[in-house]
Amino acid sequence: MAAASGPVELGAPRGPARPEPPPTRFHRVHGANIRVDPTGTRATRVESFAHGLCFSSEPLAPGQLFLVEIEEKELGWCGHLRLGLTALDPASLAAVPEFSLPDLVSLGHTWVFAITRHHNRVPQEGHPETEAVAPSRPPTLLVEPYLCIEQFRIPRDRLVGRSRPGLYSHLLDQLYELNVLPPTARRSRLGVLFCPLPDGTADMHIVINGEDMGPSAKGLPAAQPLYAVVDVFASTKSVRLVQLEYGLPSLQTLCRLVIQRSVVHRLAIDGLHLPKGLKDFCKYE
Repeated sequence: MAAASGPVELGAPRGPARPEPPPTRFHRVHGANIRVDPTGTRATRVESFAHGLCFSSEPLAPGQLFLVEIEEKELGWCGHLRLGLTALDPASLAAVPEFSLPDLVSLGHTWVFAITRHHNRVPQEGHPETEAVAPSRPPTLLVEPYLCIEQFRIPRDRLVGRSRPGLYSHLLDQLYELNVLPPTARRSRLGVLFCPLPDGTADMHIVINGEDMGPSAKGLPAAQPLYAVVDVFASTKSVRLVQLEYGLPSLQTLCRLVIQRSVVHRLAIDGLHLPKGLKDFCKYE
């Protein structure tokens, strides 16, 4: 797909050739120590620190973000989540490798990075790597509801991690929004997508708590099916998939945004005269 002249929404009306992407799920093929829940949206490493590879159940569409939230951590291990893309069909693997780095990458056609704040960016042409600057913090959701990455617009609503409701959740939520917590902190949200270019290649982007970290890899084969890779490695024990709305936000989402904007603290939602289901949706999502 050639790059559009301006940002476009994934799933925007473009006829039958551009359908809304289906909900993301984990592939039935995964590492030996991974257990995927019946919904296919939560992956947990049940023992050791390795054999935690997971894949998307289907190839990603251009501009489709495969977004996970870190649900559980496990002390005592050194290392964190790895994230990327592969042109290898998981179903074709004779055996799922023990590690994404270097095992899966060594099979070829795979681009995986250990998640860090600044070390997954590709310097701009003509600029030494030492001069590469980390991206500035994008505007907040209420100022700019979309994260723009090359020719795509991604709804910002669910990109940022949120703490569990509690006495200090309003302070912790600000740390997620400012992206000052470690990227692999519990409840951080991390995603990967690819953006096709006119020359037939694609850039891979990693998103950390609503911030585009830039093209982590270039020259990916845009014409080949590309699956997301999530390595639930070492101190990362469990992740869950976060679903996005690529078209117009739903009425439920709009109501939640208005309610959240109207209260100082998420615990104050309990005092509103609203159905319990809506209160829970506003507090936890």
